[in-house]
Amino acid sequence: MIINKVVKALITSGLLLSFTSYAQTSLISNVSGYSVNDGVLKPFSAIAFEGDKVLKLYGKDEALPKKEAMVYIDGEGQTMLPGLIDAHGHVLSYGLSLMRAQLRGAESENEAVKRVKHFRDAQPELNWVQGRGWNQVLWPSKSFPSAKSLDKIFPDTPVWLIRIDGHAGWANSAAMTLSNINAQTQSPEGGEIIRDASGEPTGVFIDKAMALISQNIPSLTQTEQRAVLKLSMKELSKLGLTSVHDAGVGNDTLEAYLSLAKADEMPIRIYGMLDADDRHFSELMKQGPIRLPEHKLDIASVKLSADGALGSRGAALIEDYSDQKGNSGLLLYPEGEMAKVMKLAMESGFQVNTHAIGDQANKLVLDNYQELIKETNTGALRHRIEHAQVLRLEDIPRFAKLNVIASMQATHATSDKNMALDRLGSERIKGAYAWRKLLESGAVIAAGSDFPIESANPFFGLHASVTRQDQQNRPENGWYGDQSMTLTQALNSFTQGAAYAAHQESLIGQLKPGMKADFILVDQDIFAIPASELWQTQVNQTWINGKRIY
Repeated sequence: MIINKVVKALITSGLLLSFTSYAQTSLISNVSGYSVNDGVLKPFSAIAFEGDKVLKLYGKDEALPKKEAMVYIDGEGQTMLPGLIDAHGHVLSYGLSLMRAQLRGAESENEAVKRVKHFRDAQPELNWVQGRGWNQVLWPSKSFPSAKSLDKIFPDTPVWLIRIDGHAGWANSAAMTLSNINAQTQSPEGGEIIRDASGEPTGVFIDKAMALISQNIPSLTQTEQRAVLKLSMKELSKLGLTSVHDAGVGNDTLEAYLSLAKADEMPIRIYGMLDADDRHFSELMKQGPIRLPEHKLDIASVKLSADGALGSRGAALIEDYSDQKGNSGLLLYPEGEMAKVMKLAMESGFQVNTHAIGDQANKLVLDNYQELIKETNTGALRHRIEHAQVLRLEDIPRFAKLNVIASMQATHATSDKNMALDRLGSERIKGAYAWRKLLESGAVIAAGSDFPIESANPFFGLHASVTRQDQQNRPENGWYGDQSMTLTQALNSFTQGAAYAAHQESLIGQLKPGMKADFILVDQDIFAIPASELWQTQVNQTWINGKRIY
């Protein structure tokens, strides 16, 4: 463990001293600017900043300083927004997804196999073939895939393909043989091995059963992790993201981040959630939160998962799935164990961010929070529920009451609309993806995407938040359109709301004097176009700390 030494070196390193030592005053004029400041939309036409801090916003009719007083930059009529913040993504996984078979949108099991073959043909040196993004709900059969279809093309090379939600994996026989998986292998607690009528594993592994395969794949080296993280952050910056909350950072990835920060090679800001399943978790808790001077890297929260996902029927429900009697999903911790992890994190000064999809999981997490926040006196840490997808109506007001943040991903609703009603039925769906109900109850929503499960493009999320439609404008009037957000609310959830969820609301998320000069320039005025076109917005420039990085 080198973390303490690295952190001390970072804090004293000249690389991370304030930019004010060489600050210059700049002004970008001729923009259509918007920032949601303290919940109110603030239009502006020019912004002045010195070094890494905003000095002033100028209104349309307000006189600008003399040109000789500062560096003038013509915004060329572009639209300026605060740097967008994704409150829930997986940075390493996103980088890896750029290097693996892409199965998102495959319309059949056969098409998915063809995509994997095409990928393998271009990467013949790989010992393991990996991919991500399959979704059986989109296939005519609606059924889970099997190892047999992969075996026809890959009889000897192990193949491991992650479902779009990250809560199921599809393996071929070679991968199962290498992992010693057979009919006698037992499903672990919190996971399931899908079997055929004769009891043989079909090749699909749900939630904690995925580790039976994945633990046999060689781990990335530190050099490889740093390269993947840098690629990922660079690509995310091109989408207008200036900060990401990385949901589930293991010890090895933490060391890679710290090494990048020491070398001043962090393109964007990362707010990390330590992985509660990491074998070094207890030791990391003893070391306490890490906050570096320039806030390029803050590690002050913990990520754990209460249940699985709705698409794979792993989300924990109070009653059985409407489309599969006898199955109510999976809780991933034995009774009482989740509360122990939460308590350790709270007592160590960490914000606790718990994945919960089903109404049973959300109720259980809220119950644990209610008891533990009082016991540990940590209400000020603003604990979070990640996803908060399916809620009992009576649980919705508990978020505001407990000061618990709803960290939600709008594109999950527009992706899940094809199956959510089937899974939940007409009554439970009333508390699902219930953004308006949560906002009206006083809850804070921090928006994200859950990339690479969904696209990392935040404008897809803004579009889904406002329209509750897919990019083909379906369904008409939106899927349960009464739960849509206004554009101001949606922009706030990707800026101030997300910053608040990381205790960074005094630094980023708004453009006003004293805040960090993190902003983006885009090609269209999002407040002047039809909401149906929001997803088409293109990012032209990304600035962090008053410096253009893209």
